[in-house]
Parts: sequence; structure tokens; C-alpha cells
Amino acid sequence: MDNFEVIIREAIPKDAAEILAFTNIVNQETDFIVVDELGIELTEELLAINLESIYESENNILLVAEVNGMIVGNASVKASSEAPIRHVGEVGMSIFKDFWGMGLGTILLEEIIAWSEETEVIYRLELTVQERNQRAIHLYQKLGFKEEASLERGTRSNDGEFLTVLLMSKMIN
Repeated sequence: MDNFEVIIREAIPKDAAEILAFTNIVNQETDFIVVDELGIELTEELLAINLESIYESENNILLVAEVNGMIVGNASVKASSEAPIRHVGEVGMSIFKDFWGMGLGTILLEEIIAWSEETEVIYRLELTVQERNQRAIHLYQKLGFKEEASLERGTRSNDGEFLTVLLMSKMIN
């Protein structure tokens, strides 16, 4: 991270077009991400509305990482508005491949954890990660996530191979 400045900030509705472009590129760069088909088909207008809703929510957030004004990574917490489970936040994160191994994932995840601690709404963060994504698993463990379950055939690779997915969590407060 010595050669460039990274700005981490909340996504806002005017970021919709760039977030869609970022997502399309990331989904082509790696098959570690389980793509939500709705996310692929989301229009810029619908994403802008979604981003406004996320921005106003007390238990959801989408952070973007910018370098030279370009989004190169993001991290999110997605939680329900339903009372019994509104304290559980599902973490998602993606980074352009050119920025892997530079500490950006650590920065984004630390920001997500700090935000969760400040909300006084989120008390459990959880995520799923492909067992073969050892780099990500190491990051999650480094920041206090613990493995809860191993889900055989939890997802499929782009070529149709069944893959094991780990469920990991971190308790907040």
C-alpha cells in the first residue's frame, strides 16, 4: 500500500454504475465468489435505490475502496430487518485481482468489524468461504473469525465441480 493512497468510504447511490462495472470485472477475474444472479441482472437505477436503502439502514453497509478515484474493492454487511435475526450480519468482500496480497482485504474487514461494533445492532458476523480459498480463510482467522461448519457441495465452480464451503463467524461485543 506504499505506492498509492486508498480511501475507504460508504457507497452512495451515485456509485451504482461503477459498482456494477466493478462487480462484472471481479466476477470474471475469480471463481471464488458465489455470484448472486439477481446482482448480475440489477440495473443501475435499481442498484442506486438499493444503495440508498443500505446507506440509511442501521444494520447494513457497503464500503468501497478507492484508489485514484476508482473502486478497486468492496466489503459489505447484509442483515435482515426481522427482529429475531436483525443482529446477524452476513459479510461479503471482493477485491480486484491486481490488488490481492496488498493488505486491502485486512483494511476492509477491519472497517467492517469496527462499524459492527459501533452499531450496537450487529452482534454476529458470519460468512461463507470456499475451502480452497486459503488466503481468505487466513485473513478471516487473523481477524477473529472461527470456523463453525464445513458444507460439502456448498457451491460449484465455474466448470461445475462441487466445492466445500466453510461457514465462519465472529461475535461482536
